[in-house]
Amino acid sequence: MERIDETVLREIVKEVVSQLKVKKEGIIVGVSGRHLHLSAEDFEALFGPNRQLTKYKDLLQPGEFASSETVTIIGPRGAIKNVRILGPLRDRTQVEISRTDGFLLGVNAPVRESGKIDGTPGIIIEGPKGKISRENGLIAAKRHVHMDPDYADTYGVKNGDLVSVKAEGERGLVFNNVLVRVSEKFKPELHVDTDEANASDLKTGDYVKLVK
Repeated sequence: MERIDETVLREIVKEVVSQLKVKKEGIIVGVSGRHLHLSAEDFEALFGPNRQLTKYKDLLQPGEFASSETVTIIGPRGAIKNVRILGPLRDRTQVEISRTDGFLLGVNAPVRESGKIDGTPGIIIEGPKGKISRENGLIAAKRHVHMDPDYADTYGVKNGDLVSVKAEGERGLVFNNVLVRVSEKFKPELHVDTDEANASDLKTGDYVKLVK
């Protein structure tokens, strides 16, 4: 029987322990309440010239933050105040709501991957210095899980895959069709909206398991 090199064996054991640790701890949950991303042009129209987003708190994903600035979003049936802007500013304006929010606004927001807003409904946005009407950009964000390449390798998944994620507990359930998003800049985190979180009794900071 061929003897395994001791150095190679240590590396194998280290990798196995690392994978077991990841799978034991699971993936942290980030519950996304209604929010929006604004273009620089739209931000100026809503808040006036020579203004910048004011950081309220950092989010888990590097470089992203919740701002102190909020707006009102207005639909055919109703309005929702104090909708927080997330930074930094983007090339295109995008408003993310839950299905329940859509009922209040009177808009059927389609489930879409972030950034894919062509053909989506429009929305009116009101800020302290002005009001704008967007022809598209209103979505219910597709649930997704962020991870870095090493984390993705551990689970044997790649960018664009669809996986299932299990939430345990009294109202535990399995989320299917969870989009995997892989980037060097990402930290492992599952994003679900408030409807999904309420259905499974999840809150930000909880942990879930990826189901192969």
